[in-house]
Amino acid sequence: MADSIISKLLNSDEPSIRYKVLVNILGENPNSKEIEDLQHQIKISRRVQSLLSERDSDGRIPFHPYRKWYGAHWVLTSLAELHYPSGDKTLIPLREQIYEWLFSKKQLNDFKNIDGRVRIHASMEGNAIYYLLSLGIADNRIDELVKRLLMYQWQDGGWNCDKKPKAMKSSFMESLIPLRAMIYYAKMKKNNDAKNASIKASDIFLKRKLFKSQKNGEIIKKDFITLHYPCYWRYDILFSLKVLAEGGFITDPRCKDALDLLESKRLPDGGFPAEKKYYIATDQFKSGRSLVNWGGTSKKRINEFITTDALFVLKEVGRFKPI
Repeated sequence: MADSIISKLLNSDEPSIRYKVLVNILGENPNSKEIEDLQHQIKISRRVQSLLSERDSDGRIPFHPYRKWYGAHWVLTSLAELHYPSGDKTLIPLREQIYEWLFSKKQLNDFKNIDGRVRIHASMEGNAIYYLLSLGIADNRIDELVKRLLMYQWQDGGWNCDKKPKAMKSSFMESLIPLRAMIYYAKMKKNNDAKNASIKASDIFLKRKLFKSQKNGEIIKKDFITLHYPCYWRYDILFSLKVLAEGGFITDPRCKDALDLLESKRLPDGGFPAEKKYYIATDQFKSGRSLVNWGGTSKKRINEFITTDALFVLKEVGRFKPI
């Protein structure tokens, strides 16, 4: 089965899928000539060109950066997930859109200190830190975004945007992406503050076994155990397992229940399905609009993006042995 699914994925029309298999699953050197050539194919692929197709003559996307899912913020997030090559200066105008937005007075005025906890949409800064580093277009302003997350990290390790005083615990949805940001920043900048913040944030998920209530062991939300691609700012167990794997937390025994559940969703051919989606593939201007289709949903058909992420996670804990 392992040989079969790997062979199928390596013959994918999507160069990003082939990259994920070769580097994330088979352990190929990401700096090799073969992988560099593959990243060039990613750059000129139809999917990437569609994502970038609405840039204007200044290289900017003429919408609010957070416009779902075709603003600059989400386009850059997608490029990072696709392993778009690092250091492309044509992305600088999009980077400037992000900085203008995240450092604007309007954005800063949205932070509210309520009962000693600053309420912040931390996934915004978190995704920005992740893709600016991944795409090789960060400058020293990224340090301010990291400081912001460190400053506003809650005592239990995460973040929350809920302005209701009764919200006393960190949010899964507002904490997973900042956790990922801290992981990447700690690795790339050798930063101990970010490393410590990632350890603290990881415990939010681990102590709940990634999807269970601490009070009664019940599933927190059905969507948490449903596979999606992309998750955007939302949460599910595969996205969580992927981030924990990137941070070296995946071998924690508290991941076992989520790993078991993930494996139970495996299809007979060795792949995994996308069970639900958050986007609408359309040219019409509406909320949730995506310029590309990410494989759709089906209970019986594999989704290549879900499958490569799932196999990466399972490989990291020895539950999948490729070829």
